[in-house]
Amino acid sequence: MNFHGKDIKIFSANSHPLLSAHISERLGLPLGRSEVKTFSDGEISVSINESVRGSDVFVVQSTCDPVNNNLMELLIMMDAFKRASAARITAVIPYFGYARQDRKAKARDPISAKLVADLITTAGADRVLTMDLHASQIQGFFNIPVDNLVGAPILANYFRDLIGDRKDEYIIVSPDLGSVTRARNFAARLDCPIAIVDKRRQRANVSEVMNIIGDVRGKRVILLDDMIDTAGTLCNAASAVMEKGGAQNVVATATHGVLSGPALERIQNSVIENIVLLDTIPLPPEKRSDKLTILPIAPVFSEAIERIYENKPVSIMFK
Repeated sequence: MNFHGKDIKIFSANSHPLLSAHISERLGLPLGRSEVKTFSDGEISVSINESVRGSDVFVVQSTCDPVNNNLMELLIMMDAFKRASAARITAVIPYFGYARQDRKAKARDPISAKLVADLITTAGADRVLTMDLHASQIQGFFNIPVDNLVGAPILANYFRDLIGDRKDEYIIVSPDLGSVTRARNFAARLDCPIAIVDKRRQRANVSEVMNIIGDVRGKRVILLDDMIDTAGTLCNAASAVMEKGGAQNVVATATHGVLSGPALERIQNSVIENIVLLDTIPLPPEKRSDKLTILPIAPVFSEAIERIYENKPVSIMFK
């Protein structure tokens, strides 16, 4: 990359060091020297072991499980950079925790995504770089620039190679009404039709499939969502398109593999043949499965960081 007068430095907290290393490697930069430790009472300690005065600093941290620890690591690290006179601090958050708490669903609910946005700004961030926010309006919760990258081009390239010239055999299915726009855009990339699984949620993390809008009979189904948490919605939708819709087979894809609670067991016992995820969240050994395919996001984030550093537009990457 072309360097101008300002130093560029990539730092990593503890949530996803492998991704940070891949990003810095692609940029041809060493990873910044820092330590993020936890005291015996649970307090987080950050040490920045090199000068960042006047530097353009990018700190990579997904706020995934353990969400609160990872969030505090990010906040304290940015505070350290601000107090060390960094010229600009960009919070690189591949997975943005608390994004699902973006509105008041009932009386006296907090809007935690807005609170997290305020905390990140107060801690010293001048810019946020993230991917596939659960709700795009979260960008408006910040009073600083937010670049919300999309994972669809990476996933579409994978499925384009898989589908080849058999487009008429495939259909993109949204597992609920909330993902219809996402499914429509993804289907346009692959030139495939779409269908929708209509469900009624009884309580948190429990859903009941009602019916299928669209014809999936005899089709190879690609279920699309932005994240897979407990996998209840996804597995119920997969069962519906097979049992009620008469689909030929089902694969699934999402940007974020949260995979909490019974997710892996549900996936293993489901009719889903394969799930394609991006590595916005690290996958520990106990969550690995032969049904999971993980695609790298380091190329996308390294290009975005380079564009931000060189003051070039990032919007071209959305196409």
